[in-house]
Amino acid sequence: MRMTRMGFAFVLLAACSSGAIAQTGDSLASVNDSAKSTGTVDAGREKQAFRVFLRDIQHQVVTTAEAMPATKYEFTPTEGEFKGVRTFARQVRHLSATNHILAAAALGEEASTDIDENGPETVRTKQEVLAYLNSSFEHLGRAIDAVGDPKVQLKASPISPLPATKTTRLALIAEALIHAFNHYGQMVEYLRMNGIVPPSSRP
Repeated sequence: MRMTRMGFAFVLLAACSSGAIAQTGDSLASVNDSAKSTGTVDAGREKQAFRVFLRDIQHQVVTTAEAMPATKYEFTPTEGEFKGVRTFARQVRHLSATNHILAAAALGEEASTDIDENGPETVRTKQEVLAYLNSSFEHLGRAIDAVGDPKVQLKASPISPLPATKTTRLALIAEALIHAFNHYGQMVEYLRMNGIVPPSSRP
């Protein structure tokens, strides 16, 4: 039930923010035009709310990634229709790469040319994957810090369904968090298939 409530919370927050953020100077049109009004929405409260979500999902994803033994990082399910699915390591790496790509867009940065949604092939061991995962959440944290700052540019992301005219900083952040929570659910299933109780379900 916790995952369901959190999932709904992310969706609702994204829906609310899509209207609010256009008033805070975080749409593509307004971020690139400093003469426009920043409106009345409290960017500080928006950031505070997103930091709560970020801390929660980061804790759950990272502790789940830590709980899987290094010897199981190449695990994929075999019982049922699982042909072509990602290994556990690739699940985490994909989640991390998506965080980086969307955070870069939210900060107006050029996305790294050496990664795609699958993440860099050089990130292989458990420790490397965990370091990459944590750095991706730190990147999202910097994007949250930029909410309401008209000096920080914004870019549309090629992996986002949002067209450039509808891209907002909060929408990109919300998209990353929703995506992370989706893969968290898959990571939990991989743990359980290996007889491991997810940290969030332990007494």
